[in-house]
Amino acid sequence: MERDSVTLNTGVKLNRQENIRWYFNDTLIAHITGNLRYNCTDVQCNEGNERFRGRLKLDCYTGSLTIINIRNRHSGEYQLIIINGSDTGLIFNVSVHGVSAAERDKTRRRSVKGGECVTLNPGVNTNTSEVMTWYFKDIPIAEITGDQSQTCTDDQCEERFRVRLKLDHQTGSLIITNTTNTDSGLYKLQINNSRFSIIRSFCVCHCMDSSSVAGTGEL
Repeated sequence: MERDSVTLNTGVKLNRQENIRWYFNDTLIAHITGNLRYNCTDVQCNEGNERFRGRLKLDCYTGSLTIINIRNRHSGEYQLIIINGSDTGLIFNVSVHGVSAAERDKTRRRSVKGGECVTLNPGVNTNTSEVMTWYFKDIPIAEITGDQSQTCTDDQCEERFRVRLKLDHQTGSLIITNTTNTDSGLYKLQINNSRFSIIRSFCVCHCMDSSSVAGTGEL
């Protein structure tokens, strides 16, 4: 979905001998040579359409490519070429689904009063090959791995949520029961598999009355 962050995984570890090149619809957008990294190295990427300006990150250890705050115009074919004596490659077809502002606010911004229950629904179906991890202010609070799940595995999480978290195995949704003002903040869901990872963000606002507005700024 638009505004997600998406990582395309190479599945390799670099030893500084490889030359990694990423193409989008046959246009070079990023590459690694030894210990040097470059994003948007050509005129078309940098200046012509500004498609990826400030949105790309390269992992210098794996060569994986991350697209931050993705948009519909980033849909297309991404090709990875690894040059290390015997050239290898991978192709990723990325499809980005746009959402209206009203739909985004409905799904990703939630306003709750004290004691209410809130459900953060990522809008996906769980897959046994994927690991889904929920974070609150970058602290892991819940995880689904195949048929297994767990919540609050450390003391800091347990202190804050105290058996108030539930997981829906079918949708990956996180349910917070009996909410308090300490539950306000940014929640992130990271979906990982061998080929890609997605980060989806949600904003929860604990409000004093029904006229309050959930969240400010953009996700």
